[in-house]
Amino acid sequence: MSNAAFVLPERALVLDRYRPLRPLGRGGSGSVWLAHDERTGLEVALKIVPKEGKRAARAAREMEAASRLRHERCVRAYDFGADPGHVYIAYEYVRGRTLREVIRSGELADAAAVESAAQVLDGLAHAHRRGIVHRDVKPSNVLVEDEVELSIRVLDFGLAQFDEADTLTAVGDVPGTLAYIAPERLSGAEASVRSDVWSVGVILWEALAGSHPFWGVPLPDVASTIAGGAPPLSARRPELPRRLLAALDAALALDPSKRPTAAQLASELRAAYG
Repeated sequence: MSNAAFVLPERALVLDRYRPLRPLGRGGSGSVWLAHDERTGLEVALKIVPKEGKRAARAAREMEAASRLRHERCVRAYDFGADPGHVYIAYEYVRGRTLREVIRSGELADAAAVESAAQVLDGLAHAHRRGIVHRDVKPSNVLVEDEVELSIRVLDFGLAQFDEADTLTAVGDVPGTLAYIAPERLSGAEASVRSDVWSVGVILWEALAGSHPFWGVPLPDVASTIAGGAPPLSARRPELPRRLLAALDAALALDPSKRPTAAQLASELRAAYG
């Protein structure tokens, strides 16, 4: 992404419809603004992606994937459009923080960590039933809503793979997510629904242990460390229910065929820590 921040002319309308109000955040693919939809009166989260390199194609893929999803755990996409310089995706605006922020705050109790993972899996199971593999499941792509009851939303299907479409990215093209990528992908295999399950397993391991299973080694050694598998969480948290520890071990099986589906793992996690 260009180093220059996205600048809007005063009172500009994007796509003759959305009036950006304030920035919500920036990432590797673009920026997100809180915007007012002049047609519906709703506030939306407007993702703005420069037409640079593969970013526009990823944004188009993100919109196509998101438009197929109708589930309470997936942020809903309303609209998609482009102009000569940018691609835009209008999402429902959900107030909250990323799971990354919540984990780092130390506020996530064990029960909430398990239910958070189960809700992420609910959203992924919905996507998987529609032939969509997320491929970039990580704490910063999970939103924890500002609600009394725990409510999770899965974000950013920009790297999704579906309908046997050609892969847009290789592992090396996804900066900052290496620690959540399944070992089979590091060895050259294509992502699958079981790769997404591995990523959720890493997130839950991290949330329950208070540290990442693959941190603490030099960066060049991270891939080989992942290939060796995550250490059993039982060594760090032996007091956790055995059924929960076993479910997590299954999610992090090196052989993807031995991992449960997203729906199976969600059910098992809730049963193990109900």
